[in-house]
Amino acid sequence: MRVLVADDERLLADTVAEGLRRFSMAVDVCYDGGGALERIGVNRYDVAVLDRDMPGHTGDEVCRSLAESGATTRVLLLTAAAGIRDRVEGLGLGADDYLTKPFAFAELVARVQALGRRSAPAVPPVLRQHGVALDVARHVVTRDDREVSLSPKEFAVLHVLMRAEGRVVSAEELLEQAWDEFADPFTNAVRVTVMTLRKKLGTPQIIHTVPRAGYRIGGAQA
Repeated sequence: MRVLVADDERLLADTVAEGLRRFSMAVDVCYDGGGALERIGVNRYDVAVLDRDMPGHTGDEVCRSLAESGATTRVLLLTAAAGIRDRVEGLGLGADDYLTKPFAFAELVARVQALGRRSAPAVPPVLRQHGVALDVARHVVTRDDREVSLSPKEFAVLHVLMRAEGRVVSAEELLEQAWDEFADPFTNAVRVTVMTLRKKLGTPQIIHTVPRAGYRIGGAQA
């Protein structure tokens, strides 16, 4: 899942981003609405976590821009205003969810995960393919009922591949969805991560390389 966090409270934004990364999300961070508009113009996000009260371009404006563009990005608005009218107004702008400050981080994670599952196409909470089960909410992977310990990045790559349901996923697409905006497009990080992921999942291998195209999940070599 790729997430944008935009909040002018830098410490809060960085803390939220770091926490979400521990749940294998690729997170980009900015501290004003202008930066958020720039990023949604060039990147595709599953979820955007936006502070309503940013200076300059507010979270409301960013939310409205996303809604008018037809993007499938789900929006979680953050605000210190807890009144019903404020919540209704925020949802009326096109937001999908609303959370008041201060908030429990566990609730924020749960809401972001829920919004990610509602992205187009909708994603079930547990993905199952070829004996592998990936539980997004619990952040657990099993193969044939044996728990597999994965790093956050390995979990993220497996999540992207399983969401593709057998479609070939290019290395560029994996970089876009499982790494943040600072990922080096010439790095071998994708190849190395896929290699270690294969080892941890064991045999028979279900992640296959499609020459000059990318990777896919399947029960047999393509």
